[in-house]
Amino acid sequence: MNKRLRLRHPADFARIKREGVVFRHPLIIVSAMPNQLAHNRYGFITSKHLGNAVVRNRVRRLLRESVRNHHEALQTGYDVVIVGRKSVVGKPFEVVLVTLEKAFKKLALMRETET
Repeated sequence: MNKRLRLRHPADFARIKREGVVFRHPLIIVSAMPNQLAHNRYGFITSKHLGNAVVRNRVRRLLRESVRNHHEALQTGYDVVIVGRKSVVGKPFEVVLVTLEKAFKKLALMRETET
């Protein structure tokens, strides 16, 4: 993922947690809020409760790839934080992809499709 699309600073994560809109699902938690930029920024949280480093990195890769697949369909100008929950461990990519799409739709981050 491009470096400018990443959330890195703890203050940004704290601001989104404090002021952002949240979608909760048994697999993930997604928080979002406007960022006053012309592009989205994404942050991923995988705590040690998920498992060892190999498991956490696998979950992070799944989440990152799911976001990459949806990035073009999302509205711009948002900071998005995605937290992997314990139940996401071992789930196939397609399940994570559909769950993330559901979260983006619920948070009204998906662009309107022209038909």
